[in-house]
Amino acid sequence: MLSVHSEKIGDVAVVQCEGRIVHSDSTSRLRDTVTKQTAVRVILLDLSDVESVGRGGLDMLVFLQQWSRKHGIELKLFDPPDSVRRSLERLSSTSEFEIASTEEILSLLDWERPHRRIARGTQHVHPAA
Repeated sequence: MLSVHSEKIGDVAVVQCEGRIVHSDSTSRLRDTVTKQTAVRVILLDLSDVESVGRGGLDMLVFLQQWSRKHGIELKLFDPPDSVRRSLERLSSTSEFEIASTEEILSLLDWERPHRRIARGTQHVHPAA
């Protein structure tokens, strides 16, 4: 079962996922939540509480990436567990997912750490060909 919650912070939509993205009902729930976010610059997909992603879930992430590009929106993944990250790396497609660092998230949301300067950066996951 997948639980999906979204919140808009400025021009960033934060979509938090919890559970498993494996069945059509969970992939549909994710698609519906993300594709409603049309008036934003960035969609941050928080995968930190995702237990597993099946092939249908991976296909949905590729679809969402293509959808966001078509609509001029950046799609960034945040904190995918190692198993999800490995699945993304093995994905045999031309897709490239952006995995945002904590510092980049803080910068996107205009949250600053008072005791240090925020370094910006994005890690790219290149799936195997």
